[in-house]
Amino acid sequence: MFGRRRREERRFDEAATRYQMRQRMLSIGDDYIIENERGEHVFKLDGKALRVRKTIRFEDMDGRELCRIQERMLRVRDSMEIEGPDGNRIAMVHKAMITPLRERWVVNVEGGEDLHAQGNFVDHEYTIERDGTKVAEVSKRWFRVRDTYGVEVSPGENDVLILATTAVIDSMAHPDR
Repeated sequence: MFGRRRREERRFDEAATRYQMRQRMLSIGDDYIIENERGEHVFKLDGKALRVRKTIRFEDMDGRELCRIQERMLRVRDSMEIEGPDGNRIAMVHKAMITPLRERWVVNVEGGEDLHAQGNFVDHEYTIERDGTKVAEVSKRWFRVRDTYGVEVSPGENDVLILATTAVIDSMAHPDR
């Protein structure tokens, strides 16, 4: 009974797409590979060194840019923008101004409904929701390997947007890296 219950707690949706990420993945100048649940390399993040602001290219394994993540400074609160390969904004990610009990992040999606992330970002234990419905879950509990965490994305969601959002939150929640 205990083993079955633990497996049920581990996954929020059996049809979800699962990815494996590592902490400290966004040190500028380094590349990072994102794997699917079968251990296949599916995406890579390419941190561009020697830039005034932090820039990360999110690419498929053939090197095609799917989106670009750029730090936006000189605002009331720090934020990072996710742009499409055409340079148009897909989303803007920033920490919520008012956080009474838990940390929260807001993802303002261009031409769509905003996403809200809340939970323990330092320990990689949080959910991403749209209108109160969970669209993704991030958890470190699923792996025994240190510095590794998983991202589960609900069917029908934009995996690239969710993974880019996770990368942004990881980068901004751990600014000392």
